[in-house]
Amino acid sequence: MYILNKFEASFGDYLQTTFGANPIGQGKAECTLNADESKQAFGDISTNAAMILAQQTKRNPREIATIIIQGFQHPTIERIEMAGPGFLNIFLKAETFQELATALFTEKQELFKAPATMPRERINLEFVSANPTGPLHFGHGRGGIIGDVLANVLTFAGHSVTKEFYINDAGSQITKLGTSLEIRCQQACGMDVSLPEECYAGDYLIELAKECIQAYGIAVLGEQNTFFQQYAKEKMLAQIQKTLTDYGISFDVWFSEKSLHTDGSIQAALDLLDKRGYLYEKEGALWFASTTFGDDKDRVMKKTSGELTYVAADAAYLRNKGSRKFDRCIMVLGYDHHGYVQRLDGLRQAMDLRFKFDAILYQLVKIKSDGKQVRMSKRAGNIVSLDQVIEEVGTDVARFFYLNRKADAQLEFDLDLACTKSEENPVYYIQYAYVRIKSIFAKADQQEFVDLTSADIQYLSGADDRLMLKKIIALKMLLLQICQNHQTHLLSYYTLELAQSFHRYYGKYRIADTLNPEQSRGRLLLLKLIQQNFELCMKLLGISCPEKM
Repeated sequence: MYILNKFEASFGDYLQTTFGANPIGQGKAECTLNADESKQAFGDISTNAAMILAQQTKRNPREIATIIIQGFQHPTIERIEMAGPGFLNIFLKAETFQELATALFTEKQELFKAPATMPRERINLEFVSANPTGPLHFGHGRGGIIGDVLANVLTFAGHSVTKEFYINDAGSQITKLGTSLEIRCQQACGMDVSLPEECYAGDYLIELAKECIQAYGIAVLGEQNTFFQQYAKEKMLAQIQKTLTDYGISFDVWFSEKSLHTDGSIQAALDLLDKRGYLYEKEGALWFASTTFGDDKDRVMKKTSGELTYVAADAAYLRNKGSRKFDRCIMVLGYDHHGYVQRLDGLRQAMDLRFKFDAILYQLVKIKSDGKQVRMSKRAGNIVSLDQVIEEVGTDVARFFYLNRKADAQLEFDLDLACTKSEENPVYYIQYAYVRIKSIFAKADQQEFVDLTSADIQYLSGADDRLMLKKIIALKMLLLQICQNHQTHLLSYYTLELAQSFHRYYGKYRIADTLNPEQSRGRLLLLKLIQQNFELCMKLLGISCPEKM
């Protein structure tokens, strides 16, 4: 077992035995590794356990903290100090850091995986799911990277993840797409016909019409509208797939909404909801009693015209996911879909689907160029596509910039900064740190600092060495947190902070010094551990590790 897990388990057992409660095991108290330079006065680990115990036992928190200081002993601990109203600051022994470094060196990335005791789940992760009515625009990049990095982290932790794209290929938007292409084909053949205001006006359909005419000739104008719908949908979907591939994203399942309409799935879902008493008729329409599950109003499933709504398709889609035996279903949605979440969870409960349901809502993206915000309208054809962003700044920068804010905060994508090849650009800064480590090892090989072993860990003893080790090992808890809270931006923050910590360390110390070979071997080993973390983080982020810059 990982040494800090051993400490935490022993500490929890002590609290349970001494006070009759273990707030750490209950998830109500935390043991926080202090990996930030500004927090070193608070020890190596801080915990609020005494304060939480005080609430549970109706005792004075400082009294409880004093009992812990006097009574708890563990081979990893040098001393425990009390701060403020009852916080505990724990200082670890030098030997503990030696053991941590040894584990990092010998176990490498395996050390950062979830413990065997953590339950593994079969997870369906749905993200992007854009309508195939046009190219992916720059806003789709945010949902894409949140979903893809989350899938990477969950998979690394040992979960079985199915990445899924829900193709909205049924309904009025596809009819409108077909009509738009048909008119563009007519125009391409010289017909004097105008595009209605409600149609899609983007130039991409003008180009698509030229391709269609070239492939089928003028005779294509005699085809039914359904032909143009299918042709446009397939071409748009192929373009979406290529864009996502260029963005470093692949999906395991491309699920067609249309299939739910043709294979009887929607009717089966309606029958189930009706059998369970959650459907009713009103004013000639069929309604789902969504307010039963906290929605702000009941939802129409079938209109008076007999037309099915998208809520009916949602019910069938959720039931399909349930049939695939997932333990958890996660959806990444734009924040304008926040009301959608309650509705979906209501359908899940009404149909007694046993999987856990989570939704990640992300705020809008604003794109800035030349100091000004770029405005976009999909219908008017004024689109900044994700393709354009990737082509302008590259896949690595695009992925990182889209992830570099918390999902529920608005994101401003600064194209000028993204194109900058300097330390102001966080991706350049991170990759430069990685390349610098590679170059240090290349020079060290020439100076015969080769064949580093775990024995060289004994030469790591300084306060800055310990701080770097704590920064490295902090990734383990961070990845577990992301599995639980799905806040993938934390990984981009961590990677940038690791680069900052490395650059400070490098600026302060001479790494490979032939006059101090033992010290040099210790510092080189530390850089090897940092390099391993960079490689893992960049792999999870989907960012390349360059050999040189």
